[in-house]
Amino acid sequence: MKKILGAVVVTAVMGLATSAHAVDSTGGCGLGSMAWRGQSGIIPQSLAITTNGFFGSNTFGVTFGTSGCDPNGRITGGTGRMMLAFLEDNMEQFAMDAAAGKGETIETLAGMMNVDSETLGKDLQQNFAYIFDNDNVEVADVTLRVMEIAHV
Repeated sequence: MKKILGAVVVTAVMGLATSAHAVDSTGGCGLGSMAWRGQSGIIPQSLAITTNGFFGSNTFGVTFGTSGCDPNGRITGGTGRMMLAFLEDNMEQFAMDAAAGKGETIETLAGMMNVDSETLGKDLQQNFAYIFDNDNVEVADVTLRVMEIAHV
């Protein structure tokens, strides 16, 4: 019994190591890669892969080109990662601009997503309560919701 259990553990660890090696250092594209962004090592990579699998965000991301995925099969840092980095540094100002429906952060995001800033501003203002659904909303959640609202 111990030999069987040992073989299962070794196989599982090798599978995780192979899975982690098959993707970039953030676990590929999807919600997990965004949530565990900047972390290194097998544990964060495994958590990114598990998060992606649990939420199905790899499939969704590849299908619709969101969450750092490209529907043409390339894994990109692209728009999602740029937005995430930008919002990490500008979350408070973005919240104020989104509430007003206009401002520099909206113009910058519109440029990143290649969408009209006035339309984006109106959409963000109308969906403010959805984007900022609590006082401690995570930047990854805000990024995904903005991309969803902008249809990017």
